[in-house]
Amino acid sequence: MRIAILSRKSTLYSTHRLVEAAKQRGHEVRVIDPLRCYMNIASHHPLIHYKGELLEAYDAVIPRIGASITFYGTAVLRQFEMLGMFSLNESVAITRARDKLRSLQLLSRKGIGLPVTGFAHSPDDSQDLIKMVGGAPLVIKLLEGTQGIGVVLAETNQAAGSVIEAFWGLRANILVQEFIKEAEGADIRCFVIGNKVVAAMKRQAKEGEFRSNLHRGGSAVITKLSPEERTTALRAAKAIGLNVAGVDILRSKRGPLVMEVNSSPGLEGIEQVSKKDVAGMIIEFIEQHAKPNSTRTRGKG
Repeated sequence: MRIAILSRKSTLYSTHRLVEAAKQRGHEVRVIDPLRCYMNIASHHPLIHYKGELLEAYDAVIPRIGASITFYGTAVLRQFEMLGMFSLNESVAITRARDKLRSLQLLSRKGIGLPVTGFAHSPDDSQDLIKMVGGAPLVIKLLEGTQGIGVVLAETNQAAGSVIEAFWGLRANILVQEFIKEAEGADIRCFVIGNKVVAAMKRQAKEGEFRSNLHRGGSAVITKLSPEERTTALRAAKAIGLNVAGVDILRSKRGPLVMEVNSSPGLEGIEQVSKKDVAGMIIEFIEQHAKPNSTRTRGKG
């Protein structure tokens, strides 16, 4: 099988592991920088060029598209999809996941547990927004933030009002969420592939920090999921439409609450903690679901 991985760098841990796993299983694999792709959007004959080369069709595409290039990256992925190639995660699902507000609305519609979340536009509504989520302490998040960047814990209503006002002054879109105190600075990353949670780890924030992201200095240990947590993770990934997802869950008094559904979850932390070949499981999923692509385009642009 011929597999393309859309990634900015082949040296990134996740990209490297996927290449390694694909080759170990006898597949031909190529890493393609989506920002170096350019497209001919012609009727009935869409084409993709890459560094002066007219790309062949692949049997499957693995998108590892960073948040900062979501718009162009998903446009490139759509072009691959138009050529009939199987995408591990489809462009529309990635776009849903990257829009925090839209993804929460989709999860809410499916009745999946969430922290109480508020969204508003007018500064006149900020105090009502704070009350809506139960008052301080509360969490304020940039809609475009990733890896814990743009996430602020406001410990008083006055501080919350000031932070909200500052973000709105910068014309930033934000969410305001209740703070789940009983989580004690920890969350659960559930790694979903298809209809199975293949691994899970508990991420703990470092002392003096409430964000548990490993990029923010958090630590991680393997954890056992309850049946309700496992079901919640699977339902969340399905609601967004993702075949592969990192579902972040908080353990609360009222059950598991989904914080985020990540469409391009990193492999390093989960593989090191779980000691599982998650990259190999992803390639196995592709083997089971991708069909040989009959479109073959060769040549030079």
